[in-house]
Amino acid sequence: MKRLILVSTALALMTGSALADKFLVDMKGPGAGNPFWAAVEAGAMEKGKELGVEVMVMSPPAESDVAAQIAQIEDMIAQGLDGIALAPTDPNALAPVVDAAKAKNIPVVFVDTKGTNEGITFIGTDNAAGAKLAADYICGKIEKGSEVAILQGIITQSTGQARATGSKAGLEACGLKVVAEQTGEWDRAKGQAAMENIITGNPNIKAVFASNDNMALGAVEALKSAGKLADVMVVGFDANPDAAASVLAGEMTATVAQAPKNMGGFGIQALVDLKAGKTIEPVIDTGTVLVDKSNAEQYK
Repeated sequence: MKRLILVSTALALMTGSALADKFLVDMKGPGAGNPFWAAVEAGAMEKGKELGVEVMVMSPPAESDVAAQIAQIEDMIAQGLDGIALAPTDPNALAPVVDAAKAKNIPVVFVDTKGTNEGITFIGTDNAAGAKLAADYICGKIEKGSEVAILQGIITQSTGQARATGSKAGLEACGLKVVAEQTGEWDRAKGQAAMENIITGNPNIKAVFASNDNMALGAVEALKSAGKLADVMVVGFDANPDAAASVLAGEMTATVAQAPKNMGGFGIQALVDLKAGKTIEPVIDTGTVLVDKSNAEQYK
């Protein structure tokens, strides 16, 4: 009898586990070494625990590894899923695998970066508005006619495009001259290398907008090495803890805060709602805030 009770309990636990909805959050890059993606992951896991669903978080080894992300999602679709929250490395390249999920009635939402598939909710930041917020801040700090530069992300991604176009429009609207635009592919080392190139070709720049904080921190290192950090303001995007510390230390001047934890949490909530047959909004905006020395302590 005792053995029968133990077996029955085990079966009940297995059945409960099998019945739990299983959702995948597939990010553009790993959380390790990138506080932004770490926050997305944390938000998704916390919401999954709150709602009693199983959450798996995956990512390609690098944000430029499109093939690895496609392979991950194809493999997980084959294993069976109840929903996917996806930050696509390349929206066009990921479109077929998103269609494959939809064909199997697996709900999909985009987080952080908008995809190209029609009818799928986007959960994330209004990146153009956030980049303009950064541009307006720069405009208020340096003289009209000054030369400025932009460090772009991966420009094939909607996030990269929106931050590049939003910042450029804002900078030019107030009379600043955008003399250089180079990609650092969201990476700190590549951002540093791009900034070194910009400095060499444009020694008179007064400010740089970096489309994420990793590249902004790389730009700081390049400017330090060139002895120009005191003359060039650096404004980033994401307000990750390293950037907040840099702002407080007087190196980066400012950054724009997102809510990456909300992206992960809202993504799981949206998938649960879709699985339950509910209708969700086509765009769920997580908002932006300008972060400088006055409020950077909140983001450490």
